[in-house]
Amino acid sequence: MEKGKYVAYVSTYTMGKGDKHGIKIYDVDMENGRLYAKDQVEITNSSYVTISHNKKYLYSITDFGVEAFRILPDGELKLIGHASINGMRGCYLSTDYDDKYLFVAGYHDGKITVLRLNEDGSAGDITDEIFHKGLGSIAERNFRPHVNCVKMTRDNKYLCAADLGMDHVKVYRLDKEKGTLNLADVIRSEQESAPRHLKFSPDGTLLYIVHELKNYIDVYGYREVNNNPEFEKLQTVSTLNDYHASGSAASALNFSTDYHYMVSSNAGDNSVVVYRIDFESGLLSKVLCLPISGDYPKDAALFPDNKHLVSLNHESDTMTFFNVDMEKGLLVMNGPEIKVDKPNCIIFHKLG
Repeated sequence: MEKGKYVAYVSTYTMGKGDKHGIKIYDVDMENGRLYAKDQVEITNSSYVTISHNKKYLYSITDFGVEAFRILPDGELKLIGHASINGMRGCYLSTDYDDKYLFVAGYHDGKITVLRLNEDGSAGDITDEIFHKGLGSIAERNFRPHVNCVKMTRDNKYLCAADLGMDHVKVYRLDKEKGTLNLADVIRSEQESAPRHLKFSPDGTLLYIVHELKNYIDVYGYREVNNNPEFEKLQTVSTLNDYHASGSAASALNFSTDYHYMVSSNAGDNSVVVYRIDFESGLLSKVLCLPISGDYPKDAALFPDNKHLVSLNHESDTMTFFNVDMEKGLLVMNGPEIKVDKPNCIIFHKLG
């Protein structure tokens, strides 16, 4: 049976390096759980990439705002164009489920930017800009807004924006004609917990939020009642073992391709954690939490077969690869690390 061919896109920082290629493209060897360099794309400081829901386009953060690429049949990327976000460099981006709008999160300036997407996949005019305001709980890093993640609810009605400076997720109603946002709700996290990334379950009824500074994932039920969003906390689960390195920071949040598992990672502890997602309830149970043989696993993901895992080790400039045994809860390194400067995130993309 043909498993289907995949490529992987890895976004990287380019600052201070001779290498101007911020996006690396790899062929995926599913059998052996390895990646092989295929090509690279010239772009500055790609801090995050996303693929449109129709799977036709890839969008990346760059110093100049955002860049849009057409995904070719062989997985290569063809530049469509770039657009300004009228602010400091973003750290995260995503599209709505109709691929009509592109949302950009601004860590440095606490800003959400909304851009209209054109028919050809290019990013067009800015339709809204929202600055988060206020003072967080402590006067170190959390003294000002840092929008770190923006994600639509799967019913395509609300944009959720994780603000790890202010320890909450703001929920905005999207006007689909105008592309404007209006605050509808706020999901408050514990003080100094730093909500970092969000993911919705495939059916849209559950929201997962990973908290960087307190190292846990919150699971919320989501529904709409009388045209208003409602979120109810169902579970809090740690990203660490009971014994772990102090000063750890949770980072990644990724589903497996089949949504049976969720992956997170811990900087400081330099570990990756895999959870099984309960089919009925969507709640998480820990399968394993083990070291990744690298420094600061900024992102980590299961291969589409769930038998292999890759960790992007931002501070050691490596990707490390493992065979995964879900039954025994084991990770076994399956070959040498691959050098890649300051990797930020990885996306597997199925060809054809």
